[in-house]
Amino acid sequence: MEYGLIGEHLGHSFSPEIHAELGNKNYVLHEVPRDALESFMQEADFKGINVTIPYKEAVMPYLDEIAPEALEIGAVNAVVKGEDGRLRGYNTDFYGLRAMSLRAGLDFKGRKVLVAGAGGAAKTAVAVARSLGAAEVVCATRTPRNEEQLRLEEVSKGGPWQIIMNATPVGMYPNDGDRLFDLDKFPALEGVLDCIYNPLRTNLILDAQATGLKAEGGLYMLVAQAWKADEFFFSKQGDPRQLERIYRKLYAQKCNIVLCGMPSSGKTTVGGLLAEMTGRTLYDTDVIIRERSGREIREIFATEGEAAFRQMESQVIEELSHQHSCIIATGGGAVLNWNNVHNLRRTGRIYLLDKNPDQLIPTEDRPLSKDRQALEKLYHTRREAYLRAGECIIDGALDFPDAARAILEDLC
Repeated sequence: MEYGLIGEHLGHSFSPEIHAELGNKNYVLHEVPRDALESFMQEADFKGINVTIPYKEAVMPYLDEIAPEALEIGAVNAVVKGEDGRLRGYNTDFYGLRAMSLRAGLDFKGRKVLVAGAGGAAKTAVAVARSLGAAEVVCATRTPRNEEQLRLEEVSKGGPWQIIMNATPVGMYPNDGDRLFDLDKFPALEGVLDCIYNPLRTNLILDAQATGLKAEGGLYMLVAQAWKADEFFFSKQGDPRQLERIYRKLYAQKCNIVLCGMPSSGKTTVGGLLAEMTGRTLYDTDVIIRERSGREIREIFATEGEAAFRQMESQVIEELSHQHSCIIATGGGAVLNWNNVHNLRRTGRIYLLDKNPDQLIPTEDRPLSKDRQALEKLYHTRREAYLRAGECIIDGALDFPDAARAILEDLC
């Protein structure tokens, strides 16, 4: 291995794609069991590595030199092997998290900051908050190790903090349904940062955005720290303009395209066109339900009722919310359930195909819109929910190819 990332569970990592964009095609993922870390570091058969959970502190004893900022933080996430064979450690997470904080537009000066966690990422968050002028920085963890740390259970009840930084794995794939805090209990809160990048938006970030708070997920931090590591790997001065370009490209690649709207608004058709244009897989929730149940939607409504169908629909959406880089065409009533909307937003952007009632066509196979009168009533009943769920509204007057192109233009 020349360059790569070491850690325990790396299947979800986006790092090789980022480093490829930076020009490093030899960057690989290398899982190292805990009992093999010592031999790996002693052999040092690499030119440069990034280090992730749980080794950001564990690698430090094997290094010949540690950059002052990494030594002060007490964590290393980038190691470079020099021509002299010496191992030098750096903390590029500091640069990445600081860049993410600034991108979010958060003002730390004089603020009270709560950092969730006690490991290497949390130590980095504390250092970043202080470097940006925070008046008070407090760490909270499930098991406090000293008097300076608070118990997470107590902190969760609320407090005066103005900025929350999550440096724990809570909310990370595959347990992305979890969340640390009820943000309603923090009346002075101004913004939230989350080091997690998979899912693209954790529950913590979605909750913050829903209340109008400034919030940023960990993808930008990941790109920024990789950019800084690349500078160390190749002893070069990088181009800062690459950060936003790579971030936007990676976000667009990983983000699911979610289509919502009235029955007959064209979700399946537009989804098919998008699949052809991008090579992404199209998942139609109604089709999946029909295939799994072996019945038509109208039969499920007739025999088990709408509630049973909605339960099936929510289960399918929950499963699809773990995907990346796909297209999801939802049923007409899917976004009436806000939990479905929340799940879909974690890894996707929701597009509303907004057609007027006179552009919609009633059909017998749709239980709730089988005639014109029912269709128009349904439209007015659901209108507000659609507008609330849709993060980008696509003009229903556009033909289907133009609608697909408008979605891609927005995403990219």
